[in-house]
Amino acid sequence: QVQLVESGGGLVQAGGSLTLSCEASGRTVISSYAMGWIRQAPGKEREFVAAITRSGGGTVYADSVKGRFTISRDNAKNTGYLQMNSLKPEDTAVYYCAATPRFYSNSPLGYEHWGQGTQVTVSS
Repeated sequence: QVQLVESGGGLVQAGGSLTLSCEASGRTVISSYAMGWIRQAPGKEREFVAAITRSGGGTVYADSVKGRFTISRDNAKNTGYLQMNSLKPEDTAVYYCAATPRFYSNSPLGYEHWGQGTQVTVSS
């Protein structure tokens, strides 16, 4: 059972920053999984945000967040991160951490394991 727990969401003004964390718990060894962040705004479908390879050597971003968001991971701490800068109101969504034992994917369909999500709200 892969267990992922997100934290770090909240309310921030436009232009501000937040860092989301995704901790793997239980028997989950996060270094065995590529990780991704996916978000879902009210009334919209899930949208890929960013992904990182198992080693952390490769990353990919959605065009909408490129240059503002940074995905990273610390396998020794069994934790992944999403640093979000220059936040915009359109970044408001529930952010999910996801994992796959396969190569990372830029589609939400590429992930088998999901956390419960954390709300990010950006006010204008």
